[in-house]
Amino acid sequence: MPDRPALEDRMIAETVCSAVSAAGLGIAAVTAYRRRFLTAVRIAAYALIPVGLVMTGVVEWLADTAFSPVAWAGFGVLGVSWVLFMTTRAVERRRGGTRKERKEARAAARRDAVAPAASEPSLGPGSGAAARPAPRPAKKSGGDDDFSDIEAILKKHGI
Repeated sequence: MPDRPALEDRMIAETVCSAVSAAGLGIAAVTAYRRRFLTAVRIAAYALIPVGLVMTGVVEWLADTAFSPVAWAGFGVLGVSWVLFMTTRAVERRRGGTRKERKEARAAARRDAVAPAASEPSLGPGSGAAARPAPRPAKKSGGDDDFSDIEAILKKHGI
């Protein structure tokens, strides 16, 4: 059967997975001996994954896939698809969204550039009261010092 990998290839993969699991369980035992039980259990969990993959047949499927040129071509197509998708996402983020979103943002910016009751645009340099610095309030002695700072800020903003 030319489309299935040789029995020796699967046996090598299963042996490697078993050895990795045995080494991981040995490391978990040493870690547990050092009284780091939580870490030892986590290492044991990771160490059992390769044996579980062998027992479920995933390793055999991977061995079939590893020696199939069609499968590798499929992975290549998936990779190109992923690169194209990420490229379009990056360009979209750089531009600030989709074409429809950009069009709506420009329209909203034009609508909001001038306040409904304003005599001049709210954007850009103006020669109105906001452009002139507010005069400094005179220092008062007494209990009004706390509110004088707030008053100055409010006057500065035209409130």
